[in-house]
Amino acid sequence: MSADVDAVVWDIGHVLVQWSIRHLYEKLISDSAELEWFLAHVTTVPWHFRHDAGEPLADLIAEKVAEFPEHRALIEAYAPRWLETIPGPIEGTPALIEALAAKGVPQFSITNFGADTWAMFRPTFPVLDHMRDIVVSGVERLAKPDPAIFHLAARRFGHAPERMLFIDDNAANIASAGALGWQVHHFTRGAGALEADLRALGVL
Repeated sequence: MSADVDAVVWDIGHVLVQWSIRHLYEKLISDSAELEWFLAHVTTVPWHFRHDAGEPLADLIAEKVAEFPEHRALIEAYAPRWLETIPGPIEGTPALIEALAAKGVPQFSITNFGADTWAMFRPTFPVLDHMRDIVVSGVERLAKPDPAIFHLAARRFGHAPERMLFIDDNAANIASAGALGWQVHHFTRGAGALEADLRALGVL
C-alpha cells in the first residue's frame, strides 16, 4: 500500500453509477418542451437534494402534488420508479473497486443519497459490499459539501483525513474535503485518469 494513502473513499452518484431524473421522465413525457418544463419546475434536482439532506421522499412528493395537482400521476411515479433514474454503472470504476479490494486496500464511501432511495438502491449494487463503511447523507441528515459530514466520516472510518483519498465528481465537495486535509481526486476525466492517479499513489 502507498506510504501516503491508507484508504480510498468513494462518492457514488456520477462516480460509480449514472444518475439523472431525466432518464425516468423521458420515458413518461413524450413532448420535449413539456419534458424540459417538468424537469425545470417539478421534479427538479434541488428538490431531490432535499431528500439527500434528510427529508422523507413521501413528504416531498406530497408537497409537489399539492403544488402541481394536474401532474399528480407523473409526480407519484417518482418513488416506485426511482431506480430508473440510474441507467447503469460508470464505465470502469466498479472494476477499480474490485482491483483495490483484491489488494486489501480499505475502501469507504461518503454519498449524498436519501434514506428512502438508498434502501431501494443498495441491494442492486453488490460491489459496495467491498466498502467497510458508508456514510449516507439522508441517514445522517448531513450532506456534502458540509464539512460536518467529512468530520463524521473521518471519525467513523478510523483514518486521518490526510491518509485518505476522496474521489468525487462535484467541485464543491472536492474543495470542502481538500480544505479539511483530505487527499482528493476530482472525477472529471473518467476511470482511466482515476486509475492512473491510483497507480501513481501506489495503491494499485
